[in-house]
Amino acid sequence: MRARRLLLLGALGTAIVVGASCGGASPTPVPSPQPLPSAEPVRLPTIAAAGDIVCAPGSRDPCRHLQTLAVVETLAPDLVLPLGDNQYETGSESEYATAYNLSWGRVRAISRPVPGNHEYQEDPTARGYFDFFNGPGALTGIAGERDKGYYSYTVGDWHLVALNSNCGAIRGGCAVNSPQERWLRQDLQENKRPCTLAYAHHPRFSSGINGSSANLTPLWQALYEYGADVYLCGHDHHYERFAPQRPDGTSDPEHGLREFVVGTGGRSITPFRTILANSEIQDTTSFGVLALRLAPTSYEWKFLASAGMPLADSGTGACH
Repeated sequence: MRARRLLLLGALGTAIVVGASCGGASPTPVPSPQPLPSAEPVRLPTIAAAGDIVCAPGSRDPCRHLQTLAVVETLAPDLVLPLGDNQYETGSESEYATAYNLSWGRVRAISRPVPGNHEYQEDPTARGYFDFFNGPGALTGIAGERDKGYYSYTVGDWHLVALNSNCGAIRGGCAVNSPQERWLRQDLQENKRPCTLAYAHHPRFSSGINGSSANLTPLWQALYEYGADVYLCGHDHHYERFAPQRPDGTSDPEHGLREFVVGTGGRSITPFRTILANSEIQDTTSFGVLALRLAPTSYEWKFLASAGMPLADSGTGACH
C-alpha cells in the first residue's frame, strides 16, 4: 500500500512528520524554522579634526591642547585629522618629542595629518614632522611621502584627500599642472566612492587675520570639477563654517564645497577681520574639535568645544 505522509504541528511549534506505511514507522520530529537574527546597527565612521594644536614647552599662549585632546579621547573617533601647525613653534624633532608626543601623540596611531607652515619654519623639508609621523628617516608612512606630504585613502563610502597647502615648500607648488595638481586630478578621476572630503592646513577662504589663500584655487578647481563635498583646514585660529561655494567664492548650494576652518586645536585664538560672503558662522570663544559622521551619501557635523566653552554648531549635508 502506498505510504501517506501527514504533517502535524505540535503544541510547542515543532513540526512532526507521521509516516503511515505498512511498517508503522515512528513519528520523526523536524525542527521548525527559526527567526533570523536582527541585523546589528551599522556604525558610521567618525573623524575628529583640528589644527594649530600643541604649544612649544614654555609658551605663554593659552595652550589648551590637553583640553582638546580630552575631547578627542572622549569622542573615540575612528580617525583623527591634525590640520597642520600641529606642533609649535617650528615642528622640530625635539618639540614633537617633548610636547606633541606627550599629548596628541596618544592618538598618533589613528592620525592622518597634514603639515602646516610652522612644520617647515625651521627645516625646509619638515623633517621633524615626517620623522614623528612616519618614523625617523622613513620615506613614506601615515603622513605620505616625505617630499610631497599629500596622499589619499578611503574610509567607508568616503574618499579622503590630504593636501599639502605649503605651496612654496614642495616641488611645483599648487599651480595648474604642478605635480600635486596633476596627482589630485588623477586621484579624483580614479575614485569610485560617492563622497569626497579634502583637507589641508591653509583655507581657500577665511575671514580671519591670515585671510584667504588664492594660490589654492587650482586645487579647489579640481576638487570642484570632480564633485568633492567638504574641505577642512586651519591656519586662522578660529572656527568658521562656509556655505557650499565654487573656487571663486560664489555660492553653489548644489555642487559647491563646504569649508570648515578649525584652527581651534589649542595654541591660541585670533580675531576676525572682514566677514566674507557665504560665511555662515564665526566664533572666537572656544577651543575644540570638529567631529564628522560619514554616512554613505551624507554627513553630519558637530563642533565639540572644550569643557566650559560655549560654542555649539551642528548640521547635516548631502553628498553631490
